Amino acid sequence: MRFSTIHLENWRNFTLVDVPLQQRMFLVGPNASGKSNFLDVFRFLRDFVRVGGGLEQAVADRGGVSRLRSLAARRHPEIVIDVQIGENNEVDWRYRIGIVQDNHSRPFLTEERVWKSDKLILERPDNFDKDDKELLRQTHLEQINSNRNFREIAEFFNTISYYHIVPQLIRDPERSVGKKFDPFGGDFLEQIASAPKKTQESRLRRIQNALRVAVPQLQELTEYKDDRGVPHLRARYDHWRSKGAWQTEADFSDGTLRLMGLLWALLDGNGPLILEEPELSLHAEVASHIPQMMASIQKAQKKQARQILVSTHSGDLLRDPGIAPDEMLLLRPTSGGTKVEVSIDNEEIKHLLESGIPVAEAVLPHTRPPKVEQLAIFGND
Repeated sequence: MRFSTIHLENWRNFTLVDVPLQQRMFLVGPNASGKSNFLDVFRFLRDFVRVGGGLEQAVADRGGVSRLRSLAARRHPEIVIDVQIGENNEVDWRYRIGIVQDNHSRPFLTEERVWKSDKLILERPDNFDKDDKELLRQTHLEQINSNRNFREIAEFFNTISYYHIVPQLIRDPERSVGKKFDPFGGDFLEQIASAPKKTQESRLRRIQNALRVAVPQLQELTEYKDDRGVPHLRARYDHWRSKGAWQTEADFSDGTLRLMGLLWALLDGNGPLILEEPELSLHAEVASHIPQMMASIQKAQKKQARQILVSTHSGDLLRDPGIAPDEMLLLRPTSGGTKVEVSIDNEEIKHLLESGIPVAEAVLPHTRPPKVEQLAIFGND
């Protein structure tokens, strides 16, 4: 399954968002336009249903309702998240919640609704909520005894994954202390080591073949544990010695580690995958092939192809001719909050595309900050 549409009200940078989502989406916009905050909606939904999560914890992890509510929200302070979920272009489920805070700054629900196809099967507040307002501090989605009729939504949200590898965390020998499924790579090597042996070997072999292209000297990639049982990656590089030279992750470049993390993320799981600026530390030519790698993985997964949502500033990544106009979301900051639109719905971009201009050349000028040329005079009196 995948997200087919998303509707937001008063979420962080956004007062109103209502856009369709494809199997693969690229988010573009100026700095601080809200790309990370848009993607955080999906992590927020996953936090409802993860072990140790729930509405109250998800909100607390983000600093409270006041930090989540858009600064541009005035008359209607309620935060609304409304998503449609389905497969094969059919909408199977729709989930909607409204969130505000009480006089003690605690989050509570103004609504929680679930539709199966077009049939409404849950509507809150219900009579129990009206008798006991404390019930509105939890969603039914996060409760096993309450989500039986729509547990498929909870299971789907739990498959959402987020990766934004920080190489320094992978190199840190104490990286795994207290960390589990860390999106920034703190337990990246532990995740590799804990994969079933055949799965691990198959993925590392595919990653090795890709790395040979991006890092020509790399010849072999393996996983091993040291004397303390701590997992490591090691790679053999071409060298003046006949058998080459072995290096561990402590010696890998930032670009090599980021590319490894990206490739592992693409192969790991079949739920929605969220990526932020995967082009970081990569050569422009390598970045330009990231969309093709995504498409190749999705094609190989066939019916279980995962949805991929990506934020990027890279013109090299976006120049891939395989990117369709409806696969790009354009974020434009305004005084009333950031506006989000599918690039093909922008009339100016649409005319450029119809005249034969490539998607990247038509869209990226709209992400250019106004008066950016003034940065050149920084330091002048």
